[in-house]
Amino acid sequence: QVQLVESGGGLVQPGGSLRLSCVVSGRIFSINIMSWYRQAPGKQRELVAAIPGGGSTNYADSVKGRFTISRDNAKNTVYLQMNSLKPEDTAVYFCNYKSPYTMPPNRDYWGQGTQVTVSS
Repeated sequence: QVQLVESGGGLVQPGGSLRLSCVVSGRIFSINIMSWYRQAPGKQRELVAAIPGGGSTNYADSVKGRFTISRDNAKNTVYLQMNSLKPEDTAVYFCNYKSPYTMPPNRDYWGQGTQVTVSS
């Protein structure tokens, strides 16, 4: 089993910054993709950013240039640095782990989510 625990959410004013962290534990394979998703009220969960073990990143168009995903493999931790936050970034942010070596392959593992609210 794989467990994910997010932290770092909160209330921030427009234009502000937050840094989310996600610690992964359990039966972890080195070949994996770590991602951040978000879900706003009444909307579907959407991919925000992803980073495989090799380090090549992928971002949703809505966050390019403002958010940065990174990972520390030694600490089994993935981060999401969010700058220039907008009210439309308000959502519950979820950490996701996926590996081709789990059973079944590429099974989704999720954290419990952390609330990010951007409001003045």
